[in-house]
Amino acid sequence: MSEKRANAQSGPVSEPAVVSLGASHSPLFALVTDKLRERILNGQYEPGERLVENKLSSELGVSRIPVREALRSLATEGLVVIEPRRGASVAKLSPDVAREMVEVRATLEGLNAKLAAQRRDPALLAELEQVLRDGAEAAAQGRGDQLLALNSRFHEVLGTIAANSVLQEMMRSLRERTAALFAPANLVRARQNWDEHAQILQAVIAGDADLAALLAARHVYSAAKAAELSVGDTTTRAA
Repeated sequence: MSEKRANAQSGPVSEPAVVSLGASHSPLFALVTDKLRERILNGQYEPGERLVENKLSSELGVSRIPVREALRSLATEGLVVIEPRRGASVAKLSPDVAREMVEVRATLEGLNAKLAAQRRDPALLAELEQVLRDGAEAAAQGRGDQLLALNSRFHEVLGTIAANSVLQEMMRSLRERTAALFAPANLVRARQNWDEHAQILQAVIAGDADLAALLAARHVYSAAKAAELSVGDTTTRAA
């Protein structure tokens, strides 16, 4: 039976989803990958949860092919594990691996902030200040749906100021793999995140590279502590 005929027999339920997801985007594979990544990072799929191709293709209104390709792509990012006879599932970090990732991320974030303080660009600093204001306001008003995007934007602009493409590629991969661990567990932690961002930015603006590096590394460890990674609770999400 052709895919077209199968879709026709399945009824009208999936058809609108195809339009909403695929009509104005190309390739569809990239869109599906982004959607699944977003769901994993925001905790919609729990660590260890199975990701069944048939179910996902039905939810997204697409065939299994882009779903399968998306899962393989996410596996290369470390967000998904694909096992023979079991299929795909959300990656689940052991306490030891989580701690190792925190150590590496703290080191890289420190270097990133240090380079930004040494290579500060006035226009980009102004943009970063605006992101900081937006993030602090969102945290103060409890707009949790905006915090993840604003947090990513803060680090993205800071990385642009640091101007080291190799470092940014390494950090992008690591942030994706640890994002679920560092998502603020509550608004108190979210507000603390932006207070720490403000301190980092102040050091960068002042050109104090060593202080910026120290504060950025401390920020990672502070978030890890909030997530109780120090005692091996990698299912609690905390920056």
